[in-house]
Amino acid sequence: MRLVSRYKSELAVLAAYLFFLVLLAVVRPDFYRHQFLDTWVSAAPLLVLSVGMTLVIVARQIDISVGSQFSVCAVLVALAVKFGCPMGLAVLCAVGAGAVFGAVNALFVAVLRLPSIVVTLATMVILRESLAWAREGEAVRDLPDRFQWLGMSQAGGEVALLVVAVVVFVAAALATRFLQAGRAAYAVGSDEEAARLAGVRPARVTFWVFVLTGALAGLAATLDAVRQPQVATNLGRDLELKVIAAVVVGGTAVTGGRGTLVGTLIGVALLSMIRPTLSFLGLPPDWEKAAQGAIILLAVGSEVLFRGKTGAAKLTGAAAPVGSAA
Repeated sequence: MRLVSRYKSELAVLAAYLFFLVLLAVVRPDFYRHQFLDTWVSAAPLLVLSVGMTLVIVARQIDISVGSQFSVCAVLVALAVKFGCPMGLAVLCAVGAGAVFGAVNALFVAVLRLPSIVVTLATMVILRESLAWAREGEAVRDLPDRFQWLGMSQAGGEVALLVVAVVVFVAAALATRFLQAGRAAYAVGSDEEAARLAGVRPARVTFWVFVLTGALAGLAATLDAVRQPQVATNLGRDLELKVIAAVVVGGTAVTGGRGTLVGTLIGVALLSMIRPTLSFLGLPPDWEKAAQGAIILLAVGSEVLFRGKTGAAKLTGAAAPVGSAA
């Protein structure tokens, strides 16, 4: 019973995911023949990015610029390969560019102590509009064969994407459980002053979770870009909503200090089922974003109900706003 009580958020999301699976099995069993694996392949980039966002929110911060970082990195990796760069080096460039974007956010949040929601809102707009200006909305076309699916067959490329996502997830899960650096994010998110007294440097922790999230945005952008015949400049538009929804619905508290990557994995699985479910039930796909927003509200509202007035005060910023600096 204690285990059920401890992981009630994760179990509730798992139950919702299983409900979708059963619903599709009854209404449209052909889903499992034609689209179930595709759903997980398309979710691989989302899972990679959600790992980073989990650590950011656990550390009691937020990063709403990840969608714009994703878009820029996707275009960068495509352009690098198009102009002759080896695929491995192009991937490193995308990951490095994402890390730089994360470091810029971290500089303002961890060093200058500005609210993360304000900083990342600004960088989101700057990156998005700069990309639109530089490319004038033009997608990257005429990509070489070695780009799509990493130069493999589609089946081989799909397996490679899933393997990369699983490796990132497992590495992060092990780090947060067994490494001091991984546990530091939870300490800072739970009680910054207590963490400082215990020898943790909150500013350093905040800096590196933003850098890591940026690097993972670059990797996730690559995983998504290689699935496309051409890379559009709006590839990651509004992705931040889906990432935050996946993390929060997976049980990570927006007040920081609490959450699991297993919960994030289940949240990603649930969010990734919305579009195919709408499609197979004959409902408009435009409802997907509305469903994501509703899921965020339900997840945060549930936290208020379970946590009571203290949780409500934190969520409204009366006690410790998400964007408070380290």
